[in-house]
Amino acid sequence: MPSRVEPVYSEWLTFTGISVDHRDDTNLYMDATEAYRNACLNAIAYLEKWGYTGEQAYLILGTSPIQGRLSSVVDIPNACCTVFLPTEIFDFEIRPGGDGPVKQDRGQVAVTS
Repeated sequence: MPSRVEPVYSEWLTFTGISVDHRDDTNLYMDATEAYRNACLNAIAYLEKWGYTGEQAYLILGTSPIQGRLSSVVDIPNACCTVFLPTEIFDFEIRPGGDGPVKQDRGQVAVTS
């Protein structure tokens, strides 16, 4: 579970990733870097479902107090990493619900040049 260092958040979204290269579905034997990358990409994909652009989602992960964990390296050949994103940093309900994500226009504060 995430740390007890201030600020303390009580609700987290959790995203996992394993050491598989999704471009060609090859297993990258125990590669924790690829597993963490995939966990971050899963978080970005989830935020995009709520209307954030990829750039905005990337900036959220880069500036918010996320927690990253090396979750498992015993399941040979897969390494597993987890990213925790606090829900309290959002001003709307970001957790999954029965209606699914509600995509809204979040503006264009971050664009690719």
